Amino acid sequence: MKLPALDIGALHASLPIIQGGMGIGISLSGLASAVANAGGIGIISGVQIGFREPDFREDPVKANLRAIASEIKKARELSPHGIIGMNFMSIDEHYDEYVAQAVANGIDLIISGAGLPLSLPRLVERSNTRIAPIVSSIRACRLILTSWWKKHRRLPDAVVVEGPMAGGHLGFKLEDLYAGTYQRLEEIVTEVCAYVKAFAQEHAASIPVIAAGGINCHNDVCRMMQLGASGVQVGSLFVATEECDASPAFKQAYCDATPDDVRIIKSPTGFAARAINTAFCQQAYDRGGIPIAHCFRCMPNICSPARSPYCLSQALMDAANGADCGGLVFCGARVGEIDCISTVQEVMHRLCYAQ
Repeated sequence: MKLPALDIGALHASLPIIQGGMGIGISLSGLASAVANAGGIGIISGVQIGFREPDFREDPVKANLRAIASEIKKARELSPHGIIGMNFMSIDEHYDEYVAQAVANGIDLIISGAGLPLSLPRLVERSNTRIAPIVSSIRACRLILTSWWKKHRRLPDAVVVEGPMAGGHLGFKLEDLYAGTYQRLEEIVTEVCAYVKAFAQEHAASIPVIAAGGINCHNDVCRMMQLGASGVQVGSLFVATEECDASPAFKQAYCDATPDDVRIIKSPTGFAARAINTAFCQQAYDRGGIPIAHCFRCMPNICSPARSPYCLSQALMDAANGADCGGLVFCGARVGEIDCISTVQEVMHRLCYAQ
């Protein structure tokens, strides 16, 4: 099947592939620009993006704001004609500031989940930045679209449907993930496509739906297209590439992982998540947790040192930096199918062409 181009508002990608935003420090300007240069849409993760700045520990917000600007600039220099977006978690305490900074620096697209990004339309007013919420159910999709239209008279430029096989934070109940009593991606995509199509027609618009979670090859992409999706979002495959911004140890953890090494956890955010069962993960969840030495106050209303089994930011930073994979390594359900380091171009070919 020859894949069509992907249009999100005025953004035109020659290939319908969006690289998932992965934080902390996994998808930055290096990976995003490589995907954009290959014809897809590259996404920089905005989660604690300034973690390598010298003043991050003392003033993480200032460091993150500076890093948002610098990573967008680097990506533009590396991919002057490509499409570059950012991913932000809507539950972040400083969400509005971070989104505004990305918009001020000319980001093409913002994809947002981890909660309901109800304020996003307001944050991109009078800009050319396109917006796409992440949903995991028809209910969430309906709530966001009706809220955006009622409060802001704004339609999404795309909708990302993330299924239960995705990596990192998931929009499904922990008990359903354990029991396997969740909706499959195919079911959610079918429902959301039907709803979004009808909603868009009411407003004489076009809103592409992007399928995400467990997409691993060309056949997967074709299957989503046949269900009505206009494109796909892929994360895990891009981690094990030369261009990925993660440490070599992080990438090797993906190559070494087997299906049995993947586990569902409850993140300090309260969301269910999927990660590799590293020594860190075992200590955090099976052996009493890991004391928190410093709180970065990224989600003070959700996560507190007194209640959390570990610091999520520190765990992800340690993993991104290497730390013998002693940190928290988020992954997709099919990470066990990855066995070597490839390139972005090879991943794009795997997704876009029959093997």
